[in-house]
Amino acid sequence: MSILINKDTRLLVQGITGKQGLFHSELMLEYGTQVVAGATPGKGGQWVLERVPVFDSVDTAVKTTGANTSLIFVPARFAVDAIFEAADAGIDLIVCLTEWIPIKDMIIVRHYLDQKGVRMVGPNCPGLITPGEAKVGIIAGNIAIPGDIGIVSKSGTLTYEVLFALKQEQMGVSTCVGIGGDPIQGTNFIDVLQMFEEDAQTDKVVLMGEIGGNAEEEAAEFISARMTKPVVAFVAGQTAPPGKRMGHAGAIVEGGTGTAQEKIAALKAANVRVARHPEEIPDLLKQV
Repeated sequence: MSILINKDTRLLVQGITGKQGLFHSELMLEYGTQVVAGATPGKGGQWVLERVPVFDSVDTAVKTTGANTSLIFVPARFAVDAIFEAADAGIDLIVCLTEWIPIKDMIIVRHYLDQKGVRMVGPNCPGLITPGEAKVGIIAGNIAIPGDIGIVSKSGTLTYEVLFALKQEQMGVSTCVGIGGDPIQGTNFIDVLQMFEEDAQTDKVVLMGEIGGNAEEEAAEFISARMTKPVVAFVAGQTAPPGKRMGHAGAIVEGGTGTAQEKIAALKAANVRVARHPEEIPDLLKQV
């Protein structure tokens, strides 16, 4: 079993005719993802990658192909309208990879999606992968194998490291969700932890956090109060210079809060084993 995406996911790629959209659509098709349509205004009627039709609107694409998930490869200045268009067309899951969407715009987007009952992963994220079934985004398909470990992460690069480290130990993954590191997210740690807790085929969970904000502390509270499955974590930024802003838009340490040390302490208090570096995670998982 998996969460959010699986072999039945029918994917629409918004911005499929762009360089990155086309490149990663080909990789997703090769992996086995059902990429059923693309949408680019003014490019309707074309076919790309020999078998994917392109439509002028998401609404037409959904009605024609039955797409239920959208992946957004659209520049920041157009991304908000693309998200609204997908939600209005009846898409169930929106995955937005776009960086640099203003926080004030994301506040409006999140409120709108909550009203519509539509889930979004991102923005500024690498997407998701359910190994052996589907991948939606830019996570490489050859660094993960199917299994019972759920992964939720703020960081794209660290996600890849953990997936590969687990594969080296023949440890598989149910679903890996890259939630992104922006301050306003469509889906947060707690959302994904709840899904993994309810997923019968996920037995253990890995949480990849980073400095800035209080999402990891809130996740620790949820783990302590609600989760029965063991969780292993890593917090990036343990050696970050004090007072220096770095990393994602959400990785801002201000007023003495959001430090790696505070997050690690909160997670340990919730009986979460915290790795000193990503490569240590497989060994910690074997101990829980």
